[in-house]
Amino acid sequence: MGPENEQKKSSTKRSSRGGDFVASPRPSQKQRRTDSQSRPCELCGANEWDTDVQRGEITCNVCGFVAEQNMIDPGAEWVNHSDGADRSRVGAPTTVSLSDKGLSTIIDKRDLSSGIAKRNGMNSRQVRDWRRRATIDHRSKTRDSRSRNLAKAMQFIRDRGDLSPQLRDQASSLYRKAIEKGLVTGRSIRGVTAACVYLATREAKIPRRIEEVGERFDMTSDTELKELKRTIRLVARELGAHHISGPVEYLDKFHSDLQLPPKALGRAHEIWDATKHDLAWQGKKPSGIAGVLLYRAAADVGSNRTQSEVCKVCGVSEVTLRGLLKILNSRVSA
Repeated sequence: MGPENEQKKSSTKRSSRGGDFVASPRPSQKQRRTDSQSRPCELCGANEWDTDVQRGEITCNVCGFVAEQNMIDPGAEWVNHSDGADRSRVGAPTTVSLSDKGLSTIIDKRDLSSGIAKRNGMNSRQVRDWRRRATIDHRSKTRDSRSRNLAKAMQFIRDRGDLSPQLRDQASSLYRKAIEKGLVTGRSIRGVTAACVYLATREAKIPRRIEEVGERFDMTSDTELKELKRTIRLVARELGAHHISGPVEYLDKFHSDLQLPPKALGRAHEIWDATKHDLAWQGKKPSGIAGVLLYRAAADVGSNRTQSEVCKVCGVSEVTLRGLLKILNSRVSA
C-alpha cells in the first residue's frame, strides 16, 4: 500500500470518529443521472433499458426492474404564459402596465450618475456619450404616436391610479382595448385613463367615487367631471363593463374612513339585509345609501357621527342624507 493510500485511509478513520463531522452526499446528487443506463440489469443481467420521460424512470425491458427514478427533465418547461404557440417559459413575464409590456431593454440613468459611473471605471466623456445614447434609445421607442400615447397613459395609471398591481394591470388592459376600438381619438389621455381606473375598481367590486378619481387625475371642475362621467359611460358601453355598484361595496371603505368600531359595520349589514328589497331605494345613489346605513348603524351602537362627517366621506349633501335617513327610519324599527 502506497503512502498516499495510507494517508487517505488514516484521514477516513479520523473523520469517522464521534468527535468529527462527516459530510454525506446529498440525496439529490444520486438522482441527477438523466442519461440511459450503460451497465447490465442487477436482476436479470439484460442490457435493454426503457426511459419513461413522463414518470422520470428508467426500467429494464426484460424484468421491469426500475434502475433510476425521480430523474430531472432537461427539456423546456411546457407552461404557456401568452397566446403564442411556443409554450417554453423564458425570461420575465409581460407586464401590460408598461407601454412596451416590459419586453425591451433600457439604459438606466441611475447607472450613469457620477458616483456609480466612477465605480464602473467610466470617465466624464464616456458618461456624456452614454447619456446621449440613453436619450436616443428612449426616443426611438416612442417614435410613433401610438407608442407615445401608451407611454403617457401607462404613466398616468401608475402614478395617479393608486391601485394594487392586479388592478393596475386591469386598468391598463382596459385602456389598450379602448385604443383598439378608437375611443381615445379626440379625447384626452387623462380622461380615458381616469375612466379605465374607475371601471377597473368597479369591476373588482371595490369601487371609488367619481369625484375621488377625478381629484386624483386633476379633473375637479364641473365641466371636467361631466366629461369624465360621459367618458365612463362610453368606455363601459363599448368594452362591456356593465357591473353596477351596490351600497354594500362601499361599506368597508366608508367604515374605515369614519373610524367606526367593527360592530357598526355588522349593524349596517343587518339593516341593509332587512331593507335591500324595498323599492324606495331605486334611483338613489349607492354611496349615499351606504353613508346613511353607517350613520344609522353608528347611532345604534353608540358611536355617533355627525351628518357633515358622513357626507364628507360618502360625497352627498346633508339634504340628501336627511332624505335618505327619513326613508330608512320609516322602514327600520329602533
